[in-house]
Amino acid sequence: MNQSAVRRVNTSVILRALAVSAGPVTLTALAEQAGLSRRTIELILDSLVEAGWVSELERVPTSGCAGRPARRYELRAEHALLAAVRITTQDASAVVADVRGRILGRAHRPLRSYQDPQSTLDDVASLVREALDDAGGSTDRLRAGAVASGGAIDDEGVVRRLVHTTHWEGVHLPEELARRLGVPWFADNDSNLGALGERWRGVAGDHDNVVWALLGNRTGLGILIRGAVHRGLDGAAGEIVEARSIPASSVENLPVAGLTSPEPDRRSLALDRFAAARAGDRAALAEVDEFVENIASILSMLSWTVAPSLIVLGGGLEDAADVLLPRVRAALHRARTPAVELRATGLGRDAPLVGAVKLVLDRMDTELFGPLVPTP
Repeated sequence: MNQSAVRRVNTSVILRALAVSAGPVTLTALAEQAGLSRRTIELILDSLVEAGWVSELERVPTSGCAGRPARRYELRAEHALLAAVRITTQDASAVVADVRGRILGRAHRPLRSYQDPQSTLDDVASLVREALDDAGGSTDRLRAGAVASGGAIDDEGVVRRLVHTTHWEGVHLPEELARRLGVPWFADNDSNLGALGERWRGVAGDHDNVVWALLGNRTGLGILIRGAVHRGLDGAAGEIVEARSIPASSVENLPVAGLTSPEPDRRSLALDRFAAARAGDRAALAEVDEFVENIASILSMLSWTVAPSLIVLGGGLEDAADVLLPRVRAALHRARTPAVELRATGLGRDAPLVGAVKLVLDRMDTELFGPLVPTP
């Protein structure tokens, strides 16, 4: 690479080191992490401070240390903004976050026509602008975004297959949103991003092999292997609702299965049925038991195939975790499955959105992450 390209790569390394740090970082620590000379780092940091990306903090003497206090730096995380969007069959949600992943603004609205991808993506673009307004940001500070959607989505962000409709097949989500919003976009299946978000900011941070499970009225699995999303051929991994031999959709019309529905009325009915089950209603308990057996049969298969160390129930199932978790655990114990740990999501319905923010951070290259720093 020429000198300018090397400088841009080094700039990205410094920015990433600052972004993942828990607090201010000294120049010495940055030199150790990046493997660069102090002089190189000083030049880059001076440029980043001037560009507004980094703040140099007041020097604080350290007790017991002689000499001049260390120079300390901190990323101005709000200097650049990232967008994340989730699309369901009924509505869409958008968040805007800083480059540390802290959510600053939100927007939500029903979709005009899910069966029309173009109008839906127009709605999504408007939602991102609303979330930017809510965050007190502007479009010139938006650097990139990611979209979480249902269906099999390949590595390029193209929808390859979506159950119950063909209208979305072949839609290149990143290209469509980049055309509307003028920044690079990425895309993945919502369950995949739920798993990614859960490992980053939820209950799966201590596991590498994780399944994030959305089971009920809506069904999908997000699979992490060694901490990375496993998409499989054309992004089809985890789309078990398409597999006729697996009883994924056999309970989708049970009222209790509406916990994972995007329709508020169905979710409300499901919550009522679980409340009745807690109160000892026999019909409600029988319905819950049927639902649990369905969940356990799917998770049992996963335990012997993917063999994760942790399965996370999400997408709305967490709203009845007190009822579901002990029953599903008991069913898996009776089936003598491997000792897979079972937890409810810690992120709730935000999990795919949080995962989408993480996807942007994971995918951004030097051109996206850092400003162009000219060579002196």
